[in-house]
Amino acid sequence: MPDLRGHGASRAGDGCRVVDFAGDIAGLIRHLRLDRPVVVGHSLGGMVAIALAARQPDLIGGLVVLASTLKPGFTPDHPLPVGIQALRDPISPADPFYAWWHACGASVPQPFLSGLAKEASAMPAARWRAVLEEVRITDLTADARAVRARALIIGGACDPLFGETHQQALAEVLTGSRLVWAQDCGHNPHWEDPAFVASTIAGMLTGR
Repeated sequence: MPDLRGHGASRAGDGCRVVDFAGDIAGLIRHLRLDRPVVVGHSLGGMVAIALAARQPDLIGGLVVLASTLKPGFTPDHPLPVGIQALRDPISPADPFYAWWHACGASVPQPFLSGLAKEASAMPAARWRAVLEEVRITDLTADARAVRARALIIGGACDPLFGETHQQALAEVLTGSRLVWAQDCGHNPHWEDPAFVASTIAGMLTGR
């Protein structure tokens, strides 16, 4: 699982648009000489996967869009932009924003979530805000209509960020896609019910 530019151990690069991230993943696929992989993207990663599949159709064998969206449409008072605008360097892993951002059911171990918060807090506040602004104005509707790769959409039935409206919009424009709901999951089904997510993706790969 690669870090996007400016995330984790990857350098920031000059841009932080969804298409910039998609270009980086295309370069990685070519560098590794992968043969039309199925690309799985969660949240922002799902947007990147859609842009990649639309713009580099010969590279992709399929995509899985997990708890993502075509068009975030965040209002200024939405908890995500409010939380990110409040971040100040050096960011503490205990900042309340991460408790909201990584909210999961009780089955997800707290040490695991604490580790994620520690990694996320290493990204400077200015970078968080720059990515937010680019994502906020992104609309991938046209890109999604151009996708011809097989597509699986997994939505969290209790997702407070990209709920049913977002998932239905994805299903309508991704031709031939299948929409599956992860019941009792929020924005992070791959952490809350990893067995379900894994089996659903495996079913796509094997044609079940």
